[in-house]
Amino acid sequence: MTEQSSEIRPSLIRKGPLHSRHAALGATFAPFGGWEMPVSYAGVIAEHTSVRESVGVFDVSHLGKASVTGLGAAAFVNRCLTNDLDRITPGQAQYTLCCAPDGGVVDDLIAYLVGPEEIFLVPNAANTAAVCAALDAVAPAEISVIDRHTEYAVLAVQGPRSVELMAALGLPHEMDYMAFGDTRWRDNPVRVCRTGYTGELGYELLPRWDDADALFVALLDAAEPLGGQACGLGARDTLRTEMGYPLHGHELSLDITPVQARAGWAVGWKKAEFWGKEALSAEKAAGPARQLWGLRALDRGVPRAGMPVLLDGVGVGETTSGTFSPSLKTGIALALLDTAAGLAAGAEVAVDVRGRPLRCEVVSPPFVPTHTR
Repeated sequence: MTEQSSEIRPSLIRKGPLHSRHAALGATFAPFGGWEMPVSYAGVIAEHTSVRESVGVFDVSHLGKASVTGLGAAAFVNRCLTNDLDRITPGQAQYTLCCAPDGGVVDDLIAYLVGPEEIFLVPNAANTAAVCAALDAVAPAEISVIDRHTEYAVLAVQGPRSVELMAALGLPHEMDYMAFGDTRWRDNPVRVCRTGYTGELGYELLPRWDDADALFVALLDAAEPLGGQACGLGARDTLRTEMGYPLHGHELSLDITPVQARAGWAVGWKKAEFWGKEALSAEKAAGPARQLWGLRALDRGVPRAGMPVLLDGVGVGETTSGTFSPSLKTGIALALLDTAAGLAAGAEVAVDVRGRPLRCEVVSPPFVPTHTR
């Protein structure tokens, strides 16, 4: 769960708690969601492969953090966000969406159910203020919405050997998928959750902002003998695209609804209310005019976001994300395709790559197997 690259003026770009550490490790940087973030250290393909085959450590501290607290806080959040918090119990996290009245997506985020009176939210960096403002605008007097963006860092440990890495540091690792717990490391508090954005078994750690550097260094030291390494947002993007995971601003936005993005599984359709329910229910009943599919290149070439998709020379959609898949050694993309075109898995289309048609097969993501559980 990240967001599109920022176009904020350089003077307004923020730096995370590990920026000096990343620079010392030789990272290349780029603005992302209003933050200067490490894109790569050893190369995107090497870092991607490390996560698929061993373990990778990411700094994603740019992600937002917010608390909703007070009497009835969980019930209040459940009336606002799409997914149904009644499906989980305290100590579990849930992927959910903050929608506008017309069904567009303000943000996708993770909600940690601490208890009936506390929900901890992890939105995307660029959308944190919007999510907090929307909740605060309708919160009862007894409920507080607190933006805690720079109180906590977020470190992700992802890959088949992540259990070994967590154990090496004495951190909790025998956890169910989407479960979380609070612990201490070197006497400092850390929240640990069995979540991630790569499709691999993994964890996300939330230490305090000022404690993040020591934990990051310890994770890297323990990862090295396991064949692991630091990974940047370049690999994070190739990994999530192979899984078909949405990126806000690409597969989800104010113009792209959960129904169109095949994210209806994150909607509590039977709930009495949530933001956008009327519009989304109507769209679901009628069927969306477009829907998200995967595209796998059949020829040499790499599709990118914003490219036309053609069927027999006629436009039937547009790519939302595209990259070279290090796992498949070919180009892949996610695309919103017109449902009227009647396309299904196995169909052949073409992506207009700067005037050259690239033959692609329509597929249902993920492009590679999932190993999260």
